[in-house]
Amino acid sequence: MEEIKAVLAQCFTIDFISGTISNPREKGGIQKVKIRPMLVKDRLVFQLEAFQNNQAFHENLSVEEATEKVQEYMEQFKQLQIMTKKTNYTVLVSKKGKVTVQKKAVKGEVKEVDLSHNRSKKYILEEGIKVPFLYDLGVQTEDGKIVKSRFDKFRQINRFLEFIEDILPQLSKDKEVTILDFGCGKSYLTFAMYYYLHELKGYDIRIIGLDLKKDVIHFCNRLSEKYGYEKLQFLEGNISDYTGVEEVDMVVTLHACDTATDFALAKAVGWNAKVILSVPCCQHELNRQIQSDVLAPILKYGLIKERMAALITDALRAEYLEGEGYDAQILEFIDMEHTPKNILIRAVKTGKKAKNQEAIRKCEEQLHVSPMLGRLL
Repeated sequence: MEEIKAVLAQCFTIDFISGTISNPREKGGIQKVKIRPMLVKDRLVFQLEAFQNNQAFHENLSVEEATEKVQEYMEQFKQLQIMTKKTNYTVLVSKKGKVTVQKKAVKGEVKEVDLSHNRSKKYILEEGIKVPFLYDLGVQTEDGKIVKSRFDKFRQINRFLEFIEDILPQLSKDKEVTILDFGCGKSYLTFAMYYYLHELKGYDIRIIGLDLKKDVIHFCNRLSEKYGYEKLQFLEGNISDYTGVEEVDMVVTLHACDTATDFALAKAVGWNAKVILSVPCCQHELNRQIQSDVLAPILKYGLIKERMAALITDALRAEYLEGEGYDAQILEFIDMEHTPKNILIRAVKTGKKAKNQEAIRKCEEQLHVSPMLGRLL
């Protein structure tokens, strides 16, 4: 475990943001451990929060104690992820104890970490402050309190706005910013995006929401007019054949079903979009195609095949975007306890095209798949 000790020596400093120990080797014990930094009486300590049987157990440890404890945990777990202000780390431990360390430099601005001991979750849209669209969409009460049954939706909206906050340096304040939201649906997140960027951050933005449901589009346009959101417009239309704009700054596609996500991503690339935020849904295409003699014993289980196909679909989407000059990440949208499907692909245009075409081709060949996005691009 010397490799892990060396990583922790670099990470357990004031630049530490968060860590997660996951993927236990055995069931029934501790399933996950979260790590966060704190200042207690002006001394930097690390809180380890272990989850077992719907309970959480906390320990506040010094740098030396935390280093030793994490090494102990990694004898029982397969993965450790650490975020710092400068570098993100992924540590993998094989069945035979081989340690693999992957590092990726952090790009852009990093939010300051709240090191207080008794901190409460701070949301971008604060509890207790009434936001008109949250009230009309049933998330808030008249006095700004969050409806208990809609708290997950409130958390999801704020989590999405955190992703938006991270990419603010990519959006110009000197001109109108055009954002397209494909498959906008009831548009909780579309309204949140407009409110945050225009009302709170002062950007000159134009957002176009596109969906196939006529009644939903009518409902959303009515709300947009009610709030005086002059540059928030909803249109009835299909992702694949929309041609209403020539250039777009950001493309958002949330829960567009199956290959609709691919058409949206291809459109975004064609428009030279600076930012792409995509939460895919119902990835059926590769589930119908995937074949592998090596994986045959695994793929015979329908549920496993479905989930593997979905993950492979999204990983290949990220790779295609890397090949088109984007820095692509795959992130958790909301906590995985709520749904196994909510991951987000975030891609930021860098112009540096990854030379990954041959690797993608071999992967597709081995799995006998031909994803829609690859064909579109």
